[in-house]
Amino acid sequence: MKKQLLVLGLIVSSGTFVQAQENPLDLKFRRSSLHTMVIESDKFPKKEIVLKAFNNAPFPEKYNDHQISQKSFDPINYTLTVEEKATIYKPSKVGAFATGLLEIETDSVSKELPLRIEKYLIKEKIANKIVAKWFNRQADGSFDSKLVEDRGVFNASFLETKAAQSSSDGEALLRTAGEELIDNTFVVINKFNFVANEPVARAVRDAAKTVAAQKIPAMLLGKVNKGIDAVYEKTKEGFSIWATSYLYKLVWDKATSNTFYTDLYIDKTSLNPKKKAAFDTSDLFKLEFVGDESASGLVTFSLSEKRTEDQIIELSTVRIIDNVYAKLQKKYDVFKTKTPLYTGDPITAKIGKKEGLEGGEKFDVLEQVQDPKTGVITYKSVGTIKVEKDAVWDNTFNIEENSAPLVGAVGSETKSIIDRTTFSGGKKFQSGMLIKQIK
Repeated sequence: MKKQLLVLGLIVSSGTFVQAQENPLDLKFRRSSLHTMVIESDKFPKKEIVLKAFNNAPFPEKYNDHQISQKSFDPINYTLTVEEKATIYKPSKVGAFATGLLEIETDSVSKELPLRIEKYLIKEKIANKIVAKWFNRQADGSFDSKLVEDRGVFNASFLETKAAQSSSDGEALLRTAGEELIDNTFVVINKFNFVANEPVARAVRDAAKTVAAQKIPAMLLGKVNKGIDAVYEKTKEGFSIWATSYLYKLVWDKATSNTFYTDLYIDKTSLNPKKKAAFDTSDLFKLEFVGDESASGLVTFSLSEKRTEDQIIELSTVRIIDNVYAKLQKKYDVFKTKTPLYTGDPITAKIGKKEGLEGGEKFDVLEQVQDPKTGVITYKSVGTIKVEKDAVWDNTFNIEENSAPLVGAVGSETKSIIDRTTFSGGKKFQSGMLIKQIK
């Protein structure tokens, strides 16, 4: 079976494949698709600002935007049965729940959160809605394959083959090629908390003074307490922001795909009310839990700061989101993204600190091979590159428009402007080749 070697996977309308082009940022290649949500129940300081920052944050550009209308939910509305509680509580506590002797508290909801999220996903049929978006489902229940074709960046040979086939054969080709694409669809559900630093700093101060009073000679105690107070003054300001993200993946295997096309798929030429209703109520589609990650950061305010308090909170929130997503990518290989090389000599790419790079990380350099008959893409490693420690792009979120990311300490006289990360690893690579971080 003849295969065409794609250095980049770029498909242009003429059907020509190119190994490098003037602007690698315009390259099209198969990406994973992502829908993001936020848990809205917790009450904490500056909650509305944090949630607004989440909703207005730039969408992660390494993924296809697969947002649906459901963007938030309150887990307190999705209570667990006694049987479900038995999987996470000791028998004595489960019995108290069953007899009504123990009321639901905030910490209980927090402990039950993973199960409540799963209950929400099932009850609201979020997986069905994710699939519906993939196939551009209309009010009459009809589907089409336009989005699959667009995101699949199929080569000209494949699309010509599909067009030349009978309707059923052409659909089978697209079905085969779409399995890999749809199977890489994810949902990330984010939980935030925003805690004032002062109560924690005060508790640490008081504990330190208690220990000092017991162990420090009286003549030195005053000086020691002044030092403790100084630390308190430095640490009491502002807030700490916490984010936990739960990662789910759409299950789209051959069995699911075949059942969908056979029992549920209809187009404009074959409207079927029974199939429409069957899709709405179907339990075929699933979101499987992959794992979770957490990140935190300090939010402090200064009289010399030019940004407003709201802007500082917004900035911190978006950076925490980027941080926790980067940690998810590093921890779970299935969620890792591919990035095109920006230049081949020197070797550079448009990723940086936002993606968690510090220097020293290794990446595989990949070539894509797309079967012109089935549309299936496989990846072949052609080498390894390493991030140079002193050449990492600081692409963390910045509120100010048109501001160049800077590398260097804040307030330093010399700041070198870097707009890409540089790698070492040879001279055989070209712009447009895809790279993926090695676990």
